Amino acid sequence: MNGSLDYQRKVDFSKLPQIAGICSIDEAAESGLSVDICVKRLKRIHYSFQRLWNILLSRLTAESIYELKMCFSYHSHLCAENITLARDRVAEMRHPPLGLEKIPNTHLQAFFDEILSAPATHQLVIGIYKIALPELVKALNEHLSQTHPLADAPSRRILRLMVSDVEDMQSTGKEILSAFEQHISEDLTLEDWKESLREFLRCAGGILGNAVKPDLKPERTFSKKSFKFDKTPKRDYRFKDPYNMGVHAEKFLYNPSFSDRSKTLMMYFKRLREIDVPEMMASIIVEVVDKPWSFHRDMTRQLWDEARHAMMGEAGFYKSKIDWTELVRVNFTWSMGLNEQLSAIERHAVLWFIEQGLMSKTGKRYEWEVGQSSGDKLCELFQDFDWADEVLHARIGRDWYVKDFETLEKAAQYGSQCWDKVVSDWELWEKNKLTEHENWWPQLYLEYCKVTGIEPIPEELNYSKSYRDTRADLQRISASG
Repeated sequence: MNGSLDYQRKVDFSKLPQIAGICSIDEAAESGLSVDICVKRLKRIHYSFQRLWNILLSRLTAESIYELKMCFSYHSHLCAENITLARDRVAEMRHPPLGLEKIPNTHLQAFFDEILSAPATHQLVIGIYKIALPELVKALNEHLSQTHPLADAPSRRILRLMVSDVEDMQSTGKEILSAFEQHISEDLTLEDWKESLREFLRCAGGILGNAVKPDLKPERTFSKKSFKFDKTPKRDYRFKDPYNMGVHAEKFLYNPSFSDRSKTLMMYFKRLREIDVPEMMASIIVEVVDKPWSFHRDMTRQLWDEARHAMMGEAGFYKSKIDWTELVRVNFTWSMGLNEQLSAIERHAVLWFIEQGLMSKTGKRYEWEVGQSSGDKLCELFQDFDWADEVLHARIGRDWYVKDFETLEKAAQYGSQCWDKVVSDWELWEKNKLTEHENWWPQLYLEYCKVTGIEPIPEELNYSKSYRDTRADLQRISASG
């Protein structure tokens, strides 16, 4: 004991951090905002994130520009994570019912309604990235600086996380806005609309609701009519033949006579083609309103994962020195068919059915093994993480789809039946000159051989199987996998 006391006496206590390093003793001794005020502010922050999350998902499917689909996927995921942080913190400070679904202010509601209903993409990104996000980060920083550093330390921690995410979104938003600079400069009505947005926000007392509210009566512009979700997917001009179903990727991938090296090229196509999953999943998330928040959070995470997979395909073609916009035909027929022909629950059934099949030995494990043996380290890495993501997605499916059925077999049967309901108008698309279902594989394969310096294999070069008579899952997956 005496030795311990001697040791302590050699420590300079005056230099040790006060209040666990979160603030000074002087700051801890100051009074601060009450729990009631903090909860009201967090609810408005929660509402703002929730509206932005909904806006991003509601506009994702019908947005034609690929890069924006990817940004909307990522940013909706960030919003969902921050919604969860706000909900959890409010729940720590208040007993149910928490009132998190209530609209805190009609002017704040109109502010976000206007952004949601913006008819043009350049107006939409102005609303999100030029006005809403800067106002949100300002509100977060204001509350962070005003709430008590010791008493409300848990809130300060999540507020710092929120600020970091919103600043990341803002940084990306600056690049997006610069790409639309010409559209923005030519829109003579834009300044009036931006001012009306600011008026709605001022009348709401700002995001936090603590600012002086002027005596104004701003009028709605775009949101005079209720927003209608557009579930038909759109693609930009770089997707030259979006109705093309001329190359059956799965039959090539599972052909034992084809080389693993060539199969990596087909897997990059399959990854890039997953752009259609966010397009479809957004429609489920937006249209399903009777599920708890955890459903929406999980589904938004999966949506973001699928967007990541699409970008893995993009990166794979880039690494392979392949211009996919010229040589690959990425279709939207899957997301279009499901969105236009099935209900939200039926779409979810098809999604789960596919995920169930991918968890079998001939699914993601097989694709990873192909990547591993191909010598393409990037493909191996991507398939490794793609497989890992499917583990999470299978859990999400069990939690939010399978539990509504008596058995796994019935869940699988329903998913397969729903997929059978989707009609692919192969001949009609040809008749209407929307596509010729070109077999684009030989040209892609020859370019790949040229870039890599390998000799084309005639059997692989002449591959010509299409989706005319088969589904993309290649074979029926049993419930047992």
